[in-house]
Amino acid sequence: MAEPLPLPALHASHSGCWQRGASGDTAQIGRGQAVMAAADTPNLVLNAPLVATRLGYPDLSGLDLLELFAFVHPARFCVPTPRGLAHALELEEPASDAEVPTFLQRAAGTLLAQCEASDWAEREGAWSVLQSLVRLRWTWAPVLAPHVAKPERAERWLFARLPEWEEAAERPQPAQVTLAEDAVEQRLAVLTGSEAERREGQRLYSRKAAHVFAPRLARGQPHLLLAQAGTGIGKTLGYLAPASLWSENSHGTVWVSTYTKNLQRQLREESRRAWPERRPDGSQPVVVRKGRENYLCLLNLEDALQGGFSGRPAILAQLVARWAAYSQDGDMIGGDLPGWLGTLFRQRAIRSLTDQRGECIYAGCPHFRKCFIERASRASAQADLVIANHALVMINAARGRDTAQRPTRIVFDEGHHVFDAADSTFSAALSGMEAIELRRWIIGPERGSKGRRRGLSARLADVASYDDEAGDAVEAARHAAEALPGSGWLDRLAESAPSGPIETLLGAIRAVTYARDESGGQEAGYGIETEAAQLDGPLVELAQEGSAALAAIRQPLIKLGLRLEALLEEGPDWLDGQGRARIEGARHSLVWRIDTLASWQAMLERLGGPTDPQFVDWLAVARGDAREYDVGLYRHFLDPMQPFAQTVLEGAHGVMLTSATLCDRDAEGPDWDEAVARSGATHLGLATERIAASSPFDYAARAEILIVTDVPKGDLAALAGAYARIIETCGGGVLGLFTAIRRLRSVHGRIADRLARAGLPLYAQHVDPIDTGTLVDIFRDDPHASLLGTDALRDGVDVPGQSLRCVVMEQVPWSKPSILHRARRAAGGGSAYDDRVIRARLAQAFGRLIRSRDDFGHFVVLSPAFPSRLLTAFPPGVPVTRLTLEDALQRLGEGLLSLDTTMPHPAAEQGEWPR
Repeated sequence: MAEPLPLPALHASHSGCWQRGASGDTAQIGRGQAVMAAADTPNLVLNAPLVATRLGYPDLSGLDLLELFAFVHPARFCVPTPRGLAHALELEEPASDAEVPTFLQRAAGTLLAQCEASDWAEREGAWSVLQSLVRLRWTWAPVLAPHVAKPERAERWLFARLPEWEEAAERPQPAQVTLAEDAVEQRLAVLTGSEAERREGQRLYSRKAAHVFAPRLARGQPHLLLAQAGTGIGKTLGYLAPASLWSENSHGTVWVSTYTKNLQRQLREESRRAWPERRPDGSQPVVVRKGRENYLCLLNLEDALQGGFSGRPAILAQLVARWAAYSQDGDMIGGDLPGWLGTLFRQRAIRSLTDQRGECIYAGCPHFRKCFIERASRASAQADLVIANHALVMINAARGRDTAQRPTRIVFDEGHHVFDAADSTFSAALSGMEAIELRRWIIGPERGSKGRRRGLSARLADVASYDDEAGDAVEAARHAAEALPGSGWLDRLAESAPSGPIETLLGAIRAVTYARDESGGQEAGYGIETEAAQLDGPLVELAQEGSAALAAIRQPLIKLGLRLEALLEEGPDWLDGQGRARIEGARHSLVWRIDTLASWQAMLERLGGPTDPQFVDWLAVARGDAREYDVGLYRHFLDPMQPFAQTVLEGAHGVMLTSATLCDRDAEGPDWDEAVARSGATHLGLATERIAASSPFDYAARAEILIVTDVPKGDLAALAGAYARIIETCGGGVLGLFTAIRRLRSVHGRIADRLARAGLPLYAQHVDPIDTGTLVDIFRDDPHASLLGTDALRDGVDVPGQSLRCVVMEQVPWSKPSILHRARRAAGGGSAYDDRVIRARLAQAFGRLIRSRDDFGHFVVLSPAFPSRLLTAFPPGVPVTRLTLEDALQRLGEGLLSLDTTMPHPAAEQGEWPR
């Protein structure tokens, strides 16, 4: 066993602080003493930002074991808690907070010993990166140096080690195939395994899914299936069975789209039952695709490594370089880069290493042949299965660079989110933040800013020097873009001193929004808005001047696009294949910006005129914590499924929307008409196939809904007390869902210390400096922990077993009364529309509770006046009880498993629970 590292160690939680000397005893100390100890000498800590939050000492620095783990084991998973680190290192976990400092010394020794072991799998590149980290004065560098031996031969730099992707012939169009039902059932039996139980619901679901892959009968008329499948039906394998069979026989590509990264990871695992990791020729039959902003940009990384980053971000860049050498696909957001790594430094640094702004120079990049994004794109063109997300599928269908690669057979899992994804994808926003990004894309970075960002002139210098018309167009666009907001635009608006026509327009929008807002958001510190109607003459005139300024930018960009197209058709001798690819990439980026400018112009030209019934327009000032961060004009489709139908459905051959909550259910039963309307089918006049497969779970016997009637709405003290007592009664394992961040923070601040002293850790979104995915990982890993969150935790969280035994909603999740919601409510039937939305949210929240056949637990709503008409959101037969908090606590105590034994609570042995 490795020797503990003889350095002082510090641990802080809500229950107290403990420090252990280099070789002394562990002592519990006060928060002030802990801060003094941390400031005096570097201590071993775990998750320094979290410790800093616990101590109220933001300047905390020390020897963070998570940073050491990221260096020693890049691209490996570790839950960032003492328990999680113990499991990752195969060490005995500390039994209490007091034992954590000793554990930290032991864990550090284990990691250092791994660096000396002959079987260290991630040895290559470690010494070279460590030399850079020494120069950057990384706190771990002098500790690591004696343990990382210099290699006998010089190590290759990261960019020399990464493999290059290779071009492949374009895949021919798929063969027309009709799947036989018995063949589909046989494939399903192979995927589920010979020992799996025979589920009739899954078999029927799979047979229906096969119809999506039948030959299309008419152009613009895809086969469309709406499939509601309850949790546990096995819908993933249910649609992968016909998908794999069709792909095998037709040599075509199936796209499966999800809304959450968690389901993407689950799908990748499930797909291994149907496809091998690699084909005999080494290509991938299954590829995970995400938007460009998710992947590491090698050019950004090179810039960061060569001085673009300084201080702590420079250290992060070196650790990311370590990870990039071992990453499976370069996915930085939800991939094999630990989600906690960015929060140890600053999240902006992680984003700066991706292509957030669409400024990729494609073949002009020296790392183009090794690019993770291009590798994934080319692999997906040859894949049998592409696992993507809703937004990417819609964007790819709307403006994909290669028409032949656009998805034509699509399964939208988590189909209840397609409406929301379409709403976001097909919306438009002329705001200060969006406009300044366009300015920087055309002109280049502001003076004094660091980084590799370049304007159009720099990116297309060789083209401009060869083609005078192209050069003139670039210069005209650059000059016209001076009209867009520049650095410091928000300060100028606050001082009523805007610069240029767009800033002047935004200043007027800001003034009108403040004058008209009646939401109460001004006093609460939230964003405010007003409808874009009944505007006065001066603002309309400013809008027309702004439209003219945008037209002056758009026209030269259109001309530049035509010149680039001409260059591709009749290129000069020096224009090789790489240069052509770079120009093609520039044309694609131009089309995107030209379309954006056109949408902005259309929005401005409508101001002051009659409203367009297809759209909802409004003015808004975006604020957070009473601080303004954006101002703009916004436009959404009243029904975003209209553009979805035109761009996605019309070009497809077969589409399936599936979810456990696809269909609303009222007192009269499932509402298929609403499901059809939210699929986009009505806009193309499509006939839809429908199927409903009920969950095999016995919800009525394994779940109970408790509506607590004596926690007054608005009483934060009572709300916090209720949460604390529920968590204590359950012994942890509680997921608390809030509709407002302010209430979440208030409740957490009131009860976290109390619960921690009882050995019940409490984590929270918007409080703990940890990304949401990692918070869920921590919650899943520790059955004593509880987690508070907002909308992001209401859907897509999969925590089976004892770690989630109770879901608590602080109130009915009513919709925010926004202008967009008001318009859709009026078009959708008034209060009936509201009820459908709320029932869907309740159904999704309840779906977090029972994730496997053995799960059971309680769903608690702290709402004295919970409407009975919303109860149809829950599975039929689940008992619903309205009761006081004291009675609810008694029910919870009787019904939940004891954490100290594998046997149920004695009440369960008496047959009281589960029923």
